[in-house]
Amino acid sequence: MAKAKKAPKGTVKKLLPYLGAYKGRLALSLLFSGVGAGLTVAIPLLFGICIDLLLGAGNVNIAEVGKTLTVCAVLVLLSALGSYGAAAANHRVICGITKDLRERAYRQLHVLPLKALDAHPAGDTLSRVVNDVDRFADGLLLGFSQFFPGVITILGTLTLMFVYCWQVALAVVLLTPLSLVSAHMIAKHTHRYFLRQTEMRGELTAFANETVTALKTVKAFGREDAAGQTFAGVSASLKQAALKAIFLSSLTNPCTRFVNALVYAAVALTGALSVLGVIGGNLTVGLLTAMLGYANQYTKPFNEISSVFAEMQNALSCAARVISLIEAEPEPPEAEDARTITEPGGEIRLEHVDFSYTDAPFIRDLSLAVRPGQKAALVGTTGCGKTTLINLIMRFYEVDGGAVTLDGTDIRSITKKSLRSNIGMVLQDTWLKSATVRENLCTGNETATDEEMVSAAKRTHAHSFIKKLPRGYDTVLGEDGGGLSQGQKQLLCITRAMLSNPELLILDEATSSIDLATEIKVQKAFDELTKGRTCVIVAHRLSTVMHCDLIAVMDAGRIVETGTHAELLQKGGAYARLWASRNG
Repeated sequence: MAKAKKAPKGTVKKLLPYLGAYKGRLALSLLFSGVGAGLTVAIPLLFGICIDLLLGAGNVNIAEVGKTLTVCAVLVLLSALGSYGAAAANHRVICGITKDLRERAYRQLHVLPLKALDAHPAGDTLSRVVNDVDRFADGLLLGFSQFFPGVITILGTLTLMFVYCWQVALAVVLLTPLSLVSAHMIAKHTHRYFLRQTEMRGELTAFANETVTALKTVKAFGREDAAGQTFAGVSASLKQAALKAIFLSSLTNPCTRFVNALVYAAVALTGALSVLGVIGGNLTVGLLTAMLGYANQYTKPFNEISSVFAEMQNALSCAARVISLIEAEPEPPEAEDARTITEPGGEIRLEHVDFSYTDAPFIRDLSLAVRPGQKAALVGTTGCGKTTLINLIMRFYEVDGGAVTLDGTDIRSITKKSLRSNIGMVLQDTWLKSATVRENLCTGNETATDEEMVSAAKRTHAHSFIKKLPRGYDTVLGEDGGGLSQGQKQLLCITRAMLSNPELLILDEATSSIDLATEIKVQKAFDELTKGRTCVIVAHRLSTVMHCDLIAVMDAGRIVETGTHAELLQKGGAYARLWASRNG
């Protein structure tokens, strides 16, 4: 098993701003904790007084006992109210911090470069935003609910013990470090196992997400057993890390309980000697009973606090993963003089562009010009760089060298929002949100009227199947359009792009999931939509790009040929070979 890295130093410091946002409620929590714990500390003393009032022939004072017990009952009630107030304040603080941390992590996902997101499985990233934040919140809540009252109880009981018998208090103080040292040593060793457990939990989530997403493929290739074995292996690693973390953390309570038993014995012995007058202090039997009660009250928080320290190792490990996501290097900021475009002319140029996913160059010195209103197609074998060029035009990735320009302006000096809002994009991989058909179609144009929406759907031939759905355009689609065929989902994506009425269009294998008859109809709708607009088409099916104004043939990150369909066939080069292979 690989050795887990420790959570970065300063994790607690980085979490303080999130706590600081709720300092008012934290103050209330401290106040209520102080009231609840402080009143609880007074109760053993009152019971000790009651015992002294009942000792000695002729000294029994029932009336005073009754008054004292009444005061005890009131204190118990007020202490319970204080504990309730502290719990309510703690839950509000934790829920607020959880919300802020999760929202901050989610917002970070939208500013991270795709390269950073590609470096981690989607399931692991999801685990950080959801699971790790929840586990951090659980640890924090345990800390607030037990740490604050525990510290107040320790200080209160120790103060009263010093007031009534300093010898007893001194015995307690001398034995206390044993509990602290044992808890510290155990927590020190459990930290790396809790961190390993958190990492393996993220890996397991990532693998499960990957398998469920591609379950049809797994079944189609008969890989159920292999996937099950891989899952079992990761699950076993998680089990081992969890067992070690839990075993070591479980040692904390027995060790502190042993020390607590020593403390109780020391209080009993020292207090008895004081009652007998062997040492100073002049304790009464009732006060000795109170001291023994204080011994229990004093040692109990050490058990709880030691458990908190063990749990906080897990919580901080989870927090460190969330913080690392939040602090990941975001996309380069917009230029201060970045322009907002509204009606671009549509001229796209790639000028001596260089780009690499890793240290090895992928696109080298690539140049391409697409004139306004021109339909340009990118063709080539799989992996030649077609989709990468689309990502560079959309600024999903930034070029390493050269420039991508729109109407002669480097797109790095154009705001991303205005750039992308003027580009309609339809991808091969469909994406639909869990919402109504109407909400999905209007994603890019929230002000669209019903007439505009239906008109766009009719042009893409999606209207015919939409009106057959249970509630038509108000039908709620499941996750990623569950219940619809791949072709139907693609038609909805095409309709969504049409309804946004973009100035430029990018079609990345947009009709690959549609049958040939429907494709012909949709192609006519595209022809109408693209009139006067610049359109960049990525296609494997060459029949869809025959009538494009410009066809660029790519190979290994380079453009090797450009021209029209007829011109490229006449050249007899790479495009002609692709066309020939298409016809067998």
